[in-house]
Amino acid sequence: MAGSNVTQLFSASTAHSPSYFTLDRAGAGAAGGITDFCIPCNPYFPTPAMFDELGSRLRDILTYYPSGADTITAELCQVLGLNPQTVAMGNGSTELITWIDHLLVHESLAVPVPTFGRWTDQPMETGKRVDMLLLPEAHGFGLDPEAFVRFIRSRGSRAAVICNPNNPDGGFLPKQRVLALLDALQDLDLVVVDESFLEFADAEPEPSVAAEAVLRTNVIVLRSLGKNFGLHGVRFGYLVANPGLAGKVRAALPKWNLNSFAETVVFMLKAHRAEYADSIARSRRDREEMTWRLSRLPGLTVYPSQGNFVYVRLPQGADGIVLRDRLLSDHGVLVRDCANKVGSSSRFLRLVVRPQQDVDRLIGALEQVLYEPARAAPEAVAWTPGPRRFAPEPLPAAPPAHTGERPRHAPTAMLTRGYQETTSARDLGPVRPQGYTSGTAAVDRLVGGA
Repeated sequence: MAGSNVTQLFSASTAHSPSYFTLDRAGAGAAGGITDFCIPCNPYFPTPAMFDELGSRLRDILTYYPSGADTITAELCQVLGLNPQTVAMGNGSTELITWIDHLLVHESLAVPVPTFGRWTDQPMETGKRVDMLLLPEAHGFGLDPEAFVRFIRSRGSRAAVICNPNNPDGGFLPKQRVLALLDALQDLDLVVVDESFLEFADAEPEPSVAAEAVLRTNVIVLRSLGKNFGLHGVRFGYLVANPGLAGKVRAALPKWNLNSFAETVVFMLKAHRAEYADSIARSRRDREEMTWRLSRLPGLTVYPSQGNFVYVRLPQGADGIVLRDRLLSDHGVLVRDCANKVGSSSRFLRLVVRPQQDVDRLIGALEQVLYEPARAAPEAVAWTPGPRRFAPEPLPAAPPAHTGERPRHAPTAMLTRGYQETTSARDLGPVRPQGYTSGTAAVDRLVGGA
């Protein structure tokens, strides 16, 4: 494929990477297909048999209208053990974020950064003030809930959001600390706990606060279905809140906002609980092995994660944008650089957890692109599962433990773009390299101090 075409596609995109289909049409990874470490999707679900069943019903799925959202929501609630009056289903969690902003965020919203871009960009697009608390790199990007409360009070924010686990770093707050945060913010108009990646967490047996959210008047818990069910293209997600809040969102949603694919999948779930549980367990094991293998690359820092992705800092002098383009054009490996995430920079990548054979391809590509002149690979050491090494620490006392040995050779000059990265650990927000753009003008003005 033409490498320049890929570069142009990424340059044209804004807060998100080009879609898989856009890259595929451009011929990305044509020789061996794209190995996708960008889109955080469960690789083990649906099972091949479930895909065969969906394929056999494709004509009907595409031909006929779906049932109403109430019917689909009722079935999902039966599977998950939820009260339908406390649930609203959307065409992906992003649709729900949009309606939460329009209906319930009236003036300002506080959010730790880096985080999922729609939580910063969406309120900005509707003229709200977004107060961003920069998560300190020196503390592994961990969120200190008490510091967040002080920040909210100092800014006078009227709504707040946390992602648990956080995207892109996978940082996790134990349930009791989340509940304590909700207690401290009872006077706000709204507090959202985005649990889109919580199914992949294993630090606690029952980490969700959804059951507690329905008893509170100002709390919404947001959950994704595409990520854990491995079906981003279906576009479905849901929120849990007290009946008043959930009903207000349901009333605003468009008629038939859920498609026939979503309905078909939801009505299949009951029969495939065991396969789903196995897929989550396999993803968790893959995360531990992938973290261990990445941590052995010289100069690479790997942050502990409870999501189905890991956040890594590249060796000094390496640039994630150049690395991303090289990995895709030369090796057919797609990664997510974090240059356009507020609070991050091009020195960071978010890498989705994938099976071992895919990680082999990623590691080999990273070794070829990052470390020149060629060097011998680290001595082979067999990975064996063991006790969890990542106890939940919302604010580590020291930088993350997974830092590789210092590189024997500096990363190739081809991976440097010609600006000096700057960072800040202050509350006011990140300091960005010159030329940074988030893809949203209002965000750029805030970050740039304009």
